Amino acid sequence: MEGDECGKFPPEPSEGKSQRGSVASSVTRAQDVLVYLVGDSAVHLCVEGVGCVSVQELGHSVREALHIPDSSMDAFAFWLCSPLLELQLKPKHQPYKLCRQWQDLLYRFTEASEEDISQDEPSLQYRRNVFYPKSKELQIEDEGVLRLLYDEARVNILAGRFPCDPETWTGLGALSFALELGVGLDHQKATAALREKKLISFLPAHVSGGGGGLFSTLRGKGGRQAGLEHNLLEEYRKLSTSGSTPLEPTQRLRQYLSTCHSLPYYGCAFFSGEIEKPAQGILHRAGRKAVNVGISLEGVYVMDIKEKHVLLGLRFSELSWDHSYPEGEGDSHILWLEFDGEEAGTPVNKLLKIYSKQAELMSGLIEFCVELHSAADGGAATETDGDVTAGQAGGSDGERDGRRGKLHRQSSVVCSRVHTLNTISYVDNGKEIKRLKPKRAASFFTRQAQPPTYSAVQVEESLEQG
Repeated sequence: MEGDECGKFPPEPSEGKSQRGSVASSVTRAQDVLVYLVGDSAVHLCVEGVGCVSVQELGHSVREALHIPDSSMDAFAFWLCSPLLELQLKPKHQPYKLCRQWQDLLYRFTEASEEDISQDEPSLQYRRNVFYPKSKELQIEDEGVLRLLYDEARVNILAGRFPCDPETWTGLGALSFALELGVGLDHQKATAALREKKLISFLPAHVSGGGGGLFSTLRGKGGRQAGLEHNLLEEYRKLSTSGSTPLEPTQRLRQYLSTCHSLPYYGCAFFSGEIEKPAQGILHRAGRKAVNVGISLEGVYVMDIKEKHVLLGLRFSELSWDHSYPEGEGDSHILWLEFDGEEAGTPVNKLLKIYSKQAELMSGLIEFCVELHSAADGGAATETDGDVTAGQAGGSDGERDGRRGKLHRQSSVVCSRVHTLNTISYVDNGKEIKRLKPKRAASFFTRQAQPPTYSAVQVEESLEQG
């Protein structure tokens, strides 16, 4: 999904002073511009006419400063990011103009208060491109490029944005420890170094920070920390003793990224939203649960922000979707996800409603990703990073009797928890449900004989979102 044309949002007449020194003012003379990398390091540029400079022009300067080879130039993109909103920009976008329109974008795509919107200001960031295939990452040889990708993946792991199981985050933490301090430290030195750096530097904050939840109920904070420390050092010891020849940094970086690739939401653009909780108690009280929605080239993933696990994960060949606008005062934008399910042994269609002002962006990105695959392979089955992508018309290993395989309920945080969702189940075509006619990436009960077709996607009329 590409960005809206700047002219669709009226320019903001007032302009605030930048808190991060990026693109807060426009003059014709040379101006300093800071392009932030993940982790708050930055590339310092001196730019002529910053008010009119495009992302494409800035890209050349940043790649030159970071010594990024041309072969990897598509791995990264420019983003405007703040705590309230993240947008990936198109090459033709002019960051300054979008900064002038930032408050309009926040009013349109967030539920933030007027006070929060008035104080919010974006920074210009250079981050991974949502549309860069994971398979191409494995071909990168340049250590600087791999380290940039590693830094971003590590931040997402530590922030809990990529839910993963204990064995995964322990292994990744040990790899980070080895990359930072080298291998071969004896137990005493490794323990001292870990305690100096703190566990929170290597393990997700919700695990190592003592923020409550399951870990706090199972054991006290001291015992938990000791257990986490022991497991991390044990994984580090295995890295130090495996093989006669120590691995090069590029090999360790690629090993870290390869592990992250096993997480289906690696490389996603993330959106905020809410879903309805199932009614509970005698009074059947319900409510809404805050979720992150990750959308990648492969599919859609709905994640519980509090519990740090996946609620629903669907590849594009497993879902249908639509976006509905508010019909009245107090109504919300809704992204509808439709997928196969089962009720008391009966095959049904399930509808999940995701309430979000960013539903329009999510729907556009899904459509754009589906269209990318459809245009690339003519609707035939293709394989990307080992997964079958959207547009598939034939069967797969998970199908029986022409029906898509069920979503398995497992204990892993990566697996879907369909039974915890408050969904609408039905067995007809859904026309009477708010007259919703979902866009079909695949048929509901059987595969279509012919590949599905899609209307042309107007990529120049939408906003990229991360």
